[in-house]
Amino acid sequence: MRTVTVVGASLAGLYAARALRSQGFEGRLVIVGDEHHRPYDRPPLSKDFLKGETGQDHLALADAEEIAELDAEWVLGTRATGLADEGRSVLLAGGRSLDTDGAVIATGATPRRLPGPELSGVHTLRTLDDAQALRADLAGGPVRVVVIGGGFIGAEVASSCAALGHDVTIVEAAPLPLLPQLGEEMAEICATLHGDHGVTLATGTGVATLRGGPAGRVTGVELADGRLLPADTVVVGIGVRPNTDWLADSGLALADGVVTDAGCVTALPHVVAVGDVARVDGSRTEHWTSATEQAAVAAHNLLAGATLKAHRPVPYFWSDQYGVRIQFAGRRLPTDTVRILEGSPDDRTFLAAYERAGRTTAVLALNRPRPFMKQRRELMRATQPVAS
Repeated sequence: MRTVTVVGASLAGLYAARALRSQGFEGRLVIVGDEHHRPYDRPPLSKDFLKGETGQDHLALADAEEIAELDAEWVLGTRATGLADEGRSVLLAGGRSLDTDGAVIATGATPRRLPGPELSGVHTLRTLDDAQALRADLAGGPVRVVVIGGGFIGAEVASSCAALGHDVTIVEAAPLPLLPQLGEEMAEICATLHGDHGVTLATGTGVATLRGGPAGRVTGVELADGRLLPADTVVVGIGVRPNTDWLADSGLALADGVVTDAGCVTALPHVVAVGDVARVDGSRTEHWTSATEQAAVAAHNLLAGATLKAHRPVPYFWSDQYGVRIQFAGRRLPTDTVRILEGSPDDRTFLAAYERAGRTTAVLALNRPRPFMKQRRELMRATQPVAS
């Protein structure tokens, strides 16, 4: 394999490039990205960067020395438009193509948008450019912010906006934010963080439409239950869809992502997929840790030309809201029971275990990072296959 092309220049793509080099690939390495920026860290965009506590120069995932050591050709500000010749050619916007022996698909995901007219003051938050636009919109002083969607991005944006002194309302279609991830009991506890910091929750209802003024700027959010929320700025955080449109004619299996086996390998052994765009062994996971762990497995299998390693992690995510770090690991079912191991929900600091038939299936912590990581390691050990 003389040339490998990584399509996607964000977290998963960078980690795949690192893994290829560390595992001995010495050939031509090309990294294609539709943004003009080199890989940067996205989690701070909704937190410290949005609040103005950190700048763009602190977001870089690789410094100049590492960029040089990767010895890669960077094709930035260029969108991939197709994968042809059974994965041996990457087509680019403008008619250019790249011949390649192997490909890593790491094109991530795109925020879902609300239908309706384009209005200024309405934002999504995925890229650095998105964050810069939202930060500029909030810089003029206290405004009325409506966040649509109470998931991780929505909750973190609400937390940052509240810290900046804005009047914030979260609209969540489910009865509680994070209900599918945490279950009712724990989701209710986490939802109290919003009220603790003066953020209003409007749950159990969706959005009917956005209202705009004569200047084409958003003025309000009309809810499905008939309420009208005045708004100067709206942030839409209703999930993402994987960036697979460019692969429509590639011959790869696409189903809510690029379908791969447990080793991140597609039906073409010289094409692998990692990160938010990858549906690995029937599951697509939109979290930082998954992207970094998948990259090493995918690189190994790509260089081997076959699936020799599998990625079967214990799911893990974290979120920082209102000065509280929420951490979760494991696989819970709705029938699992929850037990507080230490701390108190009333103090907004505790460690809890989800249990099934006397066995811990998942753990949740608020501001208990050290005991949480111990419990997470135990979960990981319990799920490792026993050597024969």
